Amino acid sequence: MKKHSILLKQLLPIIGFLFFCQTGEAQFLKKLGKAAERAAERTVERRVEQETSEKTDQALDSIFESGEGKKNKKQPIPKESENPTQVDTNSENDQNNSTSSVEKKENTPQTIKVYSKFDFVPGDTPIFVDDFSDDFIGDFPARWNTNGSGELVTVDGQPNKWLKILPGYNSAYIPDVTNLPEEFTFEFDVIATGIDNKTSSQSYIGIVVSDNNTFKKGANFGMVEYSFCQFIARGVVVENNIDSKRIIRNDVNADIRNIVKEKHHISVAVNKERFRLWINENKFIDVPRLLPSNKQMQGIKFKLRGTDTEKESILIGNIKIAKGGVDLRRKLLSDGKISTNGILFDSGSANIQPQSMGIIRQIYQVLQQDSSLKLKIIGHTDSDGDNGKNMQLSEKRAEAVKNALVSVYNVSSERLSTDGKGETEPVGDNSSTDGKAQNRRVEFIKL
Repeated sequence: MKKHSILLKQLLPIIGFLFFCQTGEAQFLKKLGKAAERAAERTVERRVEQETSEKTDQALDSIFESGEGKKNKKQPIPKESENPTQVDTNSENDQNNSTSSVEKKENTPQTIKVYSKFDFVPGDTPIFVDDFSDDFIGDFPARWNTNGSGELVTVDGQPNKWLKILPGYNSAYIPDVTNLPEEFTFEFDVIATGIDNKTSSQSYIGIVVSDNNTFKKGANFGMVEYSFCQFIARGVVVENNIDSKRIIRNDVNADIRNIVKEKHHISVAVNKERFRLWINENKFIDVPRLLPSNKQMQGIKFKLRGTDTEKESILIGNIKIAKGGVDLRRKLLSDGKISTNGILFDSGSANIQPQSMGIIRQIYQVLQQDSSLKLKIIGHTDSDGDNGKNMQLSEKRAEAVKNALVSVYNVSSERLSTDGKGETEPVGDNSSTDGKAQNRRVEFIKL
């Protein structure tokens, strides 16, 4: 009996300690926000399947780890270079390569073939084009506004400058655009560095088309967010407000984890109420009535949430907003010619950027419909650089478009001829970024 009494005295502190831990743990969970609770539940479910003996507190600690996080050695996190305005995007396995794997992929014919069914057609009248060429590294770009913070940086192995944006609950990054037309398109590139299996399940970049271009939440807007999370496929979120009421809010299942780890291209087409979004060559969102009818859309906003500012960087660049996005096939057949600046090339090069294949595909469809049709392809450049070199470059670009039609779509080369005009026939002001974008164009003329 005495032994039992002694044992009981020894156990009481332990029982009290366990009760205290359980009570403390419950209080801790109560303090968690709803989003964290959901994340914790998902983590616990995964852990139960893999390690039934795993403790709840360990599962909570690993909310942002993959199920194999403990088995694998920690991978080094990509760091910004010693120069704070330059970001290194090369992975550990690519340290000896001066060119990133993304850049290599984009310059291969195989990538163009992957885009052979891409059906995005950019607008043909530029409204806003910004590669940040007129801004200084380390500054916030002059043609943008924000209530947060950001700066222009360079990226190893990538041309141009990039806007590094920071997460914030209400932070927004807004290009200087108002009075958007009923039909328009916009495109931009994204580079994410430092994302790994610990990247938050709440990390999203959002693209908003709103009835204002201020920092206020619009009474009318359409928004798409996509995730950078790596340990679980979070996919894409689509949401809207019409007359201050949420009509649509949905999570679209999609595993884009490998896509967002690489440099990727976002394309958006707005046709009145309809909103479509592509990531690289794949269309993820096509909502017929996301935006309100008979409401003037005033602005485009970029938002970021959930990323870790210490190790993760989200960069956007090569922004282009254009009026139109109409069916070029009908215009070519009715007018006998079209001119488009939607076919993009690498700077100073005749390498076609894959996202241009939507237009080239439409040209192929016209040629396929009328087997007797022949076309002349004419390249144009802006005035940057030497006149003679620009003439040669325009000829090479026209030839590159012809080669794409022949190699990807099997169009007979005898039906296509090419020419280059260099900078000799400008349609825009070569002293401005928008004007230069208008001058970099390709014409198709029926013969």
